[in-house]
Order: sequence, then structure tokens, then C-alpha cells
Amino acid sequence: MTFSEWWTEMKVKKWLKYVITLVVFLIVYLFIGDQSLLQFARRGREIRHLEQQRDMYREGSENAQRELRTLSHPDSLERFAREHYYMHAPDEDIYLIDN
Repeated sequence: MTFSEWWTEMKVKKWLKYVITLVVFLIVYLFIGDQSLLQFARRGREIRHLEQQRDMYREGSENAQRELRTLSHPDSLERFAREHYYMHAPDEDIYLIDN
């Protein structure tokens, strides 16, 4: 083996060492550990799902608050009781019509 052959072989080995190190680093960064790219994507999906739930519960809470404000008036409370619980005055008859 001549010096030039030995020198080119050493250059290839040195280059290969950097490539292997880079590949191992990328595998660890992308797939392994709590700070991996996969975990980052999972957490992002979970955050979006939780934000959707939060918005849904806020909307439900606002609707309940609005209904509570309307039920604070006696007329609307009576209307609500008649519509939802079929309550009636003693001298009234109620007829339910099913659509």
C-alpha cells in the first residue's frame, strides 16, 4: 500500500466518521427522548384538542349564563316551565302535538 492510497483511505474513514455521527444525532433528535420531534408533534395535537375543548366549554358556559339571566324574570321562568316541564295552571288543558 502506497502512501497516497493510505491517505485517501484515511480521508474516507474520517468523512465516514462524521456521517455516522450526524446520522446517530438525527435519529436521537427525531425519535428518542422527551424532547424529540415526535413528542413535539404529539404535544401540538394535544394542545389543539384541549383548546377546542376549552372553546366548547366556554360556549356552553356562556349559553348557560345567558339562559340564567333570561330565567331571572318571572314571565320567562313560567314560559320555560311550561315548555320544558309541561306545567300548567289548574284550569288549563295541555295538548301535545308531535311533529
